[in-house]
Amino acid sequence: MVTTLISRAKGALCGLAIGDALGSPTEGKTRSEITLRWGRVNDFLSHDQSGTDDTEYALLTSRILLHSGISFTAEDVVREYRECVLNESNKYKGAGFSEIFFLQNLRQGLSAPSSGRHIHSWSDGSAMRAAPHGIVAAGNAELAGILARREGEVTHSGEGVYCGMAVAAAISAAVNGAGLDKIQNAALDVVPHDTWTYRSMKSGIEIGKASSDVWQALDALEASLVRAFYHWPDIAPEPVGIAFGIVAASRGSFSDAVLGGVNMGRDADTIAAIAGAITGAMSGYEKLPEAWKKRISVAEGNCIKTVAGMDIAGTAESLAKMANHE
Repeated sequence: MVTTLISRAKGALCGLAIGDALGSPTEGKTRSEITLRWGRVNDFLSHDQSGTDDTEYALLTSRILLHSGISFTAEDVVREYRECVLNESNKYKGAGFSEIFFLQNLRQGLSAPSSGRHIHSWSDGSAMRAAPHGIVAAGNAELAGILARREGEVTHSGEGVYCGMAVAAAISAAVNGAGLDKIQNAALDVVPHDTWTYRSMKSGIEIGKASSDVWQALDALEASLVRAFYHWPDIAPEPVGIAFGIVAASRGSFSDAVLGGVNMGRDADTIAAIAGAITGAMSGYEKLPEAWKKRISVAEGNCIKTVAGMDIAGTAESLAKMANHE
């Protein structure tokens, strides 16, 4: 069966949502804590387990693209945030610190890129929501990076933006049917080489390639990339480098990549979401586990009420059709 752009796009966005949901209970925990409590996590742990801010912010990015096209401006991004996030009727529960500080800057009248410059601007919030840029820029990793940067600089700066660019570029290559080496190179090529993001991704990929499987890679990725001395695990080059390392070690296997991210701990939902988006795009929607797809088919609006009820696969299909049109 030929895997189409629509199938790969659905695989990317649904793969992201699956990784996010599976990783939600292990987020913030160490690998030893996960092992002590659950052994190895191989499936959903509860009936009410669902997606978090990773999925819902990716859907917010999708709304921006579907409403404004690839020529969207910073003002378009801000307008969407005002409608979907700042509107009190949406009962915004908060998410990553990067978005919280950005919203404070927005309330104070700052505009991009000043709005993205704050004390948490290096978080992985841009990376977790960047997959839709890769879908609409299918086969054009440079464009995907440009789109992710334009949106990312509204809420982030520096390493936080670079990580979003890398994820978008990887998805652009993956939904176009590229192999793993080309996907990795596409991500590395859009990131400045003198950055922590580039070094972390490069190291993660090398560790993954040298490992026999995901489970062997986790120890080396933890030793090389985890910054345990820092009290928050969402400093973007860490989870993004780990995610690319896990994808490399999985050899493109969706289930192995996602579960590797889940069992890594730290910012597990984002690691698993990025790994799931890349390998989901490589596999195509039809090859994702049916039971997992059913668990994440519709967004619940736990973080952003406005996206409640959005069909994730349907949104991905709309983005893919937009890519064909563009």
